Amino acid sequence: MRKRSSLIRWAAIFTLLMTVFFTTVELVRYARVRATFPTCLRVAGVPVGGLSYEEASERLVQVYLAPIELRYMDARIQVRPATLGFRLKLDNMLAAADKQRVAEPFWSGFWKYLWNNPISSKDIPLDAVYDDQRVVAFLENEIAIRYDIPAAPAMPVPGESGFYPGVSGSEMDYTLSLQRINAALSSNSNRTVILETRQTRAPTPSIGLLEIMLKDIINASTFDGLVELYLKDLRTGLVLHFTHSRIGEEEVPVNIAYSSWSTIKIPVLVSAFKRLSSPYDENVLTLMEQMVERSDNDSTDALAKAVIGSTFAPLDVTEDMQALGLANTFWGGFFTLGSPLLQNFKTPANQRFDYNTEPDRYAQTTPQDLGLLLEDIYYCAADYGGSLPLVFNGEITQEECRMMVEYLGLNRIGVLIQAGVPATVTVAHKHGWAYEVDDGYIHTIADAGIVYTPGGDYILAVFAHHPVQAVFDPVNLLVANLSAAAYNYFNLQNQ
Repeated sequence: MRKRSSLIRWAAIFTLLMTVFFTTVELVRYARVRATFPTCLRVAGVPVGGLSYEEASERLVQVYLAPIELRYMDARIQVRPATLGFRLKLDNMLAAADKQRVAEPFWSGFWKYLWNNPISSKDIPLDAVYDDQRVVAFLENEIAIRYDIPAAPAMPVPGESGFYPGVSGSEMDYTLSLQRINAALSSNSNRTVILETRQTRAPTPSIGLLEIMLKDIINASTFDGLVELYLKDLRTGLVLHFTHSRIGEEEVPVNIAYSSWSTIKIPVLVSAFKRLSSPYDENVLTLMEQMVERSDNDSTDALAKAVIGSTFAPLDVTEDMQALGLANTFWGGFFTLGSPLLQNFKTPANQRFDYNTEPDRYAQTTPQDLGLLLEDIYYCAADYGGSLPLVFNGEITQEECRMMVEYLGLNRIGVLIQAGVPATVTVAHKHGWAYEVDDGYIHTIADAGIVYTPGGDYILAVFAHHPVQAVFDPVNLLVANLSAAAYNYFNLQNQ
């Protein structure tokens, strides 16, 4: 009996000792586990369970500060996140993780450990610093500058009115590329970025390139006189204005005084509408149509006398032009042979001594003056803008400006400016030339108009002068080619 009791006692002692022993072992193991991060814990998506603070820090650095690969077209570029201004907030993330490590009370945690229940934990999100400006600067200075393909503008065909087609290019889309880079920097697995590109359209050639092209056309022509050209883009306001002489080598300044011939009928049209009001006399409208469409001088005089003034209508037209700031345009007397010169006008243009076209004393103008007047008509017709409504205090209405454009558009002669554009394009213009009384030759040929095109509307005024004789066919071909070049310039996308 004693022997059995002794065995039981020793068995109990052994059991107790083993319990203490295994409990101590598990406590030691648990203490070691508790000294590291919880088994299932992830920081910024990276498993750090069972790691110490230093080990977890090192693993995060290895994952997030490893180079990312940027792919741009055919190029592969390795770049370190630090170069892009990316910085991990390690202390913040690991401090949050450490709180979860010690959040569970020791003994309750030990109890869960004994039953193989992991300590509850919540994943710690990525906490980092991003520098978008630094990323964009890197893309601009290190990648785009090397790999972007610039678009090339259309280039003129030497001596002709056409253009070689432009070439589109490709450039980086910084917005999408930045988003993708930040996504890669935030990822612990997808570290490859395909940088976005976008196609760029061929740019419009500069207005300076157009000037070179137009001068090349003049040089290639058989006309060996002087040409003055005024061109204005009615959408952007850009102006091209130059003279080009093949008579001498010296450049001649712009705003030369020319005989206006029938181009003076544009100012007459404006002055007439200034004095008219609806309803319009049908006879007056017929005279207007004949003045512009047929370029009839008798109709011009009759219209001026009936509407503007029976005796001094030319002076009234001149006064209207001066009110608009067109100092080089005047009409000094009626067209009818034998009509007196009502006033001898001196203008800044005809008082120059460097170049003299010996302009007609009865009517003179410049390409710029006509261009500015046509511009006022255009804006007045489009949205009642420009100088006409302001200078004339509303005496000219928007509808009347539209009627002016309509009448000028009836002048379909198929030569000069009109010959250089497609038949479907509206050219609201007035041309002019005359055989001069002194020698019976033509010396000045002019055309000025508003050109309405799909690619943009513009003003074009061209005056060609030759001191000996301006032969019509060479001048006509030249002006047509200049007009075609201007049209092609504004309609490159439609070629």
